[in-house]
Amino acid sequence: MKPSAGLRLKTFLLIFLMVIFGPLGDVLLSKGMKRIGALTSWAPTELLHFFGATFRSSLVWLGIGSLFSFFLAYILVLTWADYSYVQPASSVAYGVVALLGYLLLRETVTPTRWAGIVIICLGVFIVGHTSPKTTEL
Repeated sequence: MKPSAGLRLKTFLLIFLMVIFGPLGDVLLSKGMKRIGALTSWAPTELLHFFGATFRSSLVWLGIGSLFSFFLAYILVLTWADYSYVQPASSVAYGVVALLGYLLLRETVTPTRWAGIVIICLGVFIVGHTSPKTTEL
């Protein structure tokens, strides 16, 4: 089945949004939770303090909003594109995760990790050159 140019464009657009909003949400949640600190005890007062701080964190709420945007793009693209296309094509997000982790969280990304990410992105390139829809449903 040959996809129309409009189908391909809207599929690429929503996958692009998934690739941006998913990793961004994860990084914002990570940064927000690192600012709050680890839960050190299961005492009720500590739990109350921990969850209070979590729900007052603007970074946590921005992360939740970003992940909600990711989820909306994901469910929309799955209404017309094959799952076997969407999931591998959206895996380029692994590169975005590593880049955001390096830039925003100051994490060390080893050359071995970068090599693995390049291999994943090459697979995404191959999948991206196939039709996003192969079924008539």
